[in-house]
Amino acid sequence: MTTAGGIPSPPVGTWYLGPLPIRAYAFAILAGIVVAAWISIRRYRARGGPEGVVLDAVMWAVPFGIVGARIYHVLSSPDRYFGPDGNIAYALRIWEGGLGIWGAIPAGALGAWIALRRAGVRMAPFADALAPALLVAQAIGRLGNYFNQELFGSPTTLPWGLQIDQAHLRSQGLDYPDGTLFHPTFLYELVWNLAMAALLVYLDRRLKLRHGRVFWLYVALYTLGRVWIEMLRIDEAEMVLGLRLNVWTSIIVLLLALAAFVVVGRRTKHRDDPIWLPGREPAGEDEQDEDGGSAEESLEEAEPDDHPAHPDGTTERETSSPAGSSTEESRSTD
Repeated sequence: MTTAGGIPSPPVGTWYLGPLPIRAYAFAILAGIVVAAWISIRRYRARGGPEGVVLDAVMWAVPFGIVGARIYHVLSSPDRYFGPDGNIAYALRIWEGGLGIWGAIPAGALGAWIALRRAGVRMAPFADALAPALLVAQAIGRLGNYFNQELFGSPTTLPWGLQIDQAHLRSQGLDYPDGTLFHPTFLYELVWNLAMAALLVYLDRRLKLRHGRVFWLYVALYTLGRVWIEMLRIDEAEMVLGLRLNVWTSIIVLLLALAAFVVVGRRTKHRDDPIWLPGREPAGEDEQDEDGGSAEESLEEAEPDDHPAHPDGTTERETSSPAGSSTEESRSTD
């Protein structure tokens, strides 16, 4: 039975190019990564970051992040993998969904840190450049949940309620009458993330945030949204003291991020936020002579005079211009 109103769900989430499956979930994640990399390159360059560093960091962060995200999902939803009817082999079926952001961010950060250390640059400026891009990537990635008809909210009568077909409801152990609409939590998070990305960019420009504070603000804004969106969801989840595990995780991470934002701001006030690690600056950059002048000025000062001196101490330039001394004398009295 087809519902009369609401947002229809895509009938398929996988297409085939010959024998090769093209999965919407994977495509959404990859598209988010590409867009985030493009945004990060532009923002990092504007902060003075060297070319090529962002792409190197992405190459390290993405595989680390995917592995971390999958590990968190498996550990936080153990019944499907370790329960009486579970199968640990299902942990490898990433295309079916199940990537936890709480595992992706720290694991991806570790991968990025390795790449940045190899390049000789600091983590904080890179993280500040990356923060809004992460929100955009997460917004695009939520389209994968839409195509998979998963992670939706409780039933609703709102006109933007989401249609979920009976086959997907049964596969998730849910039993609702035909025509039931559900909160489109994928859409709520998509809109929230894009709005918070715009807010981050605005605050970054207005407040001149540095030393990783843009990143900590990203964490705070994202988790704030996850608290209320997570409470709408009805998919199976671990419960702790009456709340979903991810709700508690969001609250704890939100408080930690706010504390880090304040503490870092106080400790780094009026301090520079250099791109390079100490001793890793490119050769010849910011060279200064002992008196504080530039290298070019030092070379000019050290350049020998082309005019030899006469025995009386005057140079050829002085003797060749009789009016020279009077001219210089007149200039000094002007």
